[in-house]
Amino acid sequence: MSGLSSHRRVTALTMPALLGLLALFLPLFRGPAGMQPVAATTMTVAQAISSQSGTGTVRGYVVGQPTATSTVLFGGFTADTALAIADSGTERDTSKMLYVQVTSAYRAGFGLQSNPGRVGAVLTVTGSLTAYFSHPGLKSPTAMSFGTATPTPTPTGSTDVYYAAAAGKSGASLKGALHGIISSGVTTLSYDAVWNALKVTDQDPANSSNVILLYSGISRSKTLNGGDQGDWNREHVWAKSHGDFGTGNGPGTDLHHLRPEDVHVNSERDNKDFDAGGTAVADAPGNRTDSDSWEPRAAVRGDVARMIFYMAVRYEGGDGFPDLEVDDATSGGTAPRLGRLSVLLQWNAQDPPDTFERRRNDTIFSAYQHNRNPFIDHPEWAASIFG
Repeated sequence: MSGLSSHRRVTALTMPALLGLLALFLPLFRGPAGMQPVAATTMTVAQAISSQSGTGTVRGYVVGQPTATSTVLFGGFTADTALAIADSGTERDTSKMLYVQVTSAYRAGFGLQSNPGRVGAVLTVTGSLTAYFSHPGLKSPTAMSFGTATPTPTPTGSTDVYYAAAAGKSGASLKGALHGIISSGVTTLSYDAVWNALKVTDQDPANSSNVILLYSGISRSKTLNGGDQGDWNREHVWAKSHGDFGTGNGPGTDLHHLRPEDVHVNSERDNKDFDAGGTAVADAPGNRTDSDSWEPRAAVRGDVARMIFYMAVRYEGGDGFPDLEVDDATSGGTAPRLGRLSVLLQWNAQDPPDTFERRRNDTIFSAYQHNRNPFIDHPEWAASIFG
């Protein structure tokens, strides 16, 4: 019995010493550095897409609202429940996006329908890396925050791929290449379908129930579309009489030059060419007009110019539509011509594309016609082609 008690005493006395020795020598027996525990790191979107398991923290640019496996809205947002983020703020390839679930706790501050201005912001989000909309995603977020740090160097935007056939060209060669690009794979709308499309493309970023009227700049209820006093209707920026194309599918329904406008202001503009000067338009402050021309308010003069340039490149007469041309006059009448070119070039330079115009271009491309206005993406091309 005494031997057994002695053994127990030795074990009890030496155990703390043994634990101390283990703590002293354990670092000598650690495996390779790659096998040691490491602190959690913030992943890029590309890393998160390839690591669809466990919990992770991801940083990327907010680029849109996913609505299906391969569909992302870049404007006209319809809900606050999901975000698409990417390693580039100009990304349009959905395979390079991570779809992020926005749960109820975060919708007021992070959802795009309520906060459309968040497009382009850098988002850091922590949650479960798992499929969302049958697409690489992050669900059940536990932390979301906006910051200013760049997650990764921004690669060349996907519009370079869209315009690849125009690379290195200028003048007439550039015009021909762009015509081929923006005329390929286009979906045309009916004139009735334009009503609902404009409610998305021209939605007021500050009020999702309204649209912004082009010339007057007024925010007006989407439901007030029609032909009565106080309504808004469909303004053809390239007046349809200049080419006699009416409202048939094609130039008559092309969203890239159709904008919401007050019925009376639309009538006042009529089919006039664009030029500087004239008398003030009472119900559209900042606009001026005379017998043969219309000058829009300063904030949209460049928008108008780029719409006109688009129409002159898109419709070249070879597809059953009139050959639309920009000239330096304001007396084209019913000919497929519109001016004044020299003033439009000035407006393009003085009023560069803004966020509203770029988002509108993105929305038409992604959700409706599947073509772009190249002069919004590259305003400098106007001088090369028309200068």
